[in-house]
Amino acid sequence: MLLTDLSHNVRQYLLITANYWAFTLTDGALRMMVILFFHQQGYSPLEIASLFVFYEFFGVVTNLLGGWLGAKFGLNRTMNVGLFLQLVALLMLALPTPALTVIWVMAAQALSGVAKDLNKMSAKSAIKLLVPEEQQDALYRWIATLTGSKNTLKGAGFFLGGALLFQFGFQASILIMTFSLMFVWLVSLFYLKRDLGKASKKVKFKQLFSKSKAINRLALARLFLFASRDVWFVIALPVFLARQLDWSHSQVGSLLACWIIFYGIVQTQAPKFTRIKSKSYRTVATGWALALSAIPAAIAFTQFSNFHPINLLILGLFVFGFVFAVNSALHSFLIVNFSDADAVSTDVGFYYMANAAGRLLGTLLSGWVFQEHGLTACLLVSSAFLSVATLISATLPGAQCSNLSPRSNSQR
Repeated sequence: MLLTDLSHNVRQYLLITANYWAFTLTDGALRMMVILFFHQQGYSPLEIASLFVFYEFFGVVTNLLGGWLGAKFGLNRTMNVGLFLQLVALLMLALPTPALTVIWVMAAQALSGVAKDLNKMSAKSAIKLLVPEEQQDALYRWIATLTGSKNTLKGAGFFLGGALLFQFGFQASILIMTFSLMFVWLVSLFYLKRDLGKASKKVKFKQLFSKSKAINRLALARLFLFASRDVWFVIALPVFLARQLDWSHSQVGSLLACWIIFYGIVQTQAPKFTRIKSKSYRTVATGWALALSAIPAAIAFTQFSNFHPINLLILGLFVFGFVFAVNSALHSFLIVNFSDADAVSTDVGFYYMANAAGRLLGTLLSGWVFQEHGLTACLLVSSAFLSVATLISATLPGAQCSNLSPRSNSQR
């Protein structure tokens, strides 16, 4: 079947997905390269974490303002601006090593953070507009596929980053990714639908903050969900593997890449695991969050055992990844489902602002807690965050998917 034989909405979905995939591949590779390269340069875990502070902080700001900009000017523009900013960030990091000061790298990471969240907000908001209102099962599948495939590519990016760093060095690898992403940006400029997602009514600045109780509670749960992952996954785990176990860059990158790929594949299948149509939002979200909260604590307990603690850590990592992936995909569907169709980007932007805040909190704690108390303490903090997310999820609406219109004002 030729692309011209597909419907307009499907072609736009494929273009948005391909755009999102290409961006994610470079973003994942860049993150792994920065962690491994600066660890090699002698940076401490807390110093490495500081390199990502602006990346996560500006993600918070971008999601809040980006949703408003998407509704005002169109999601095609915010997506293409995101790609352009990533190109600028990559070029900033292509300078010789002596010029890569902490402040300079933080500034480049800030631009990359803005770029990533503009791209993600645009992609996930656009899906709502391409699926007919009554086809919520299809919406869940499309969201799960987009989110899961993105994370699979992010995992491939981790592997790519480690491999490129090993084969070509830091600066040459950055230039390779820059020229590859530039091609994608040019294609997106010409073929992405103009005014996609532009609100039919004037969007006021005060609409940046959601008035929906359901969205506010889901956003708060999302904050603790992602803080629970990043508090041990982002800095603590790769540095632990490199420092304590003397793993090479390619070994660390390969493990984390396999985890993200596995995580992404599970996300694409999340609708089969949750069966949300026959249950309430509250029941499904609370049950999966509760199951996840026990896993980091169990992994922490195994680290005091003499029975292959490293093997149990890696096994626990993948068990955590499976349950976390289902939670994440479920949340991604619920936010789009709860959102107002005419201003979906503002609701999604607000929600992903909380997501970015969770990543920021988790990243900072990952460096500090690991440096002061080790990986086991990071796992216990993760479990505590998930317990909070479980309690918040228990306050979500109890309606079933089949009983609640996605554009109902009852949620607002």
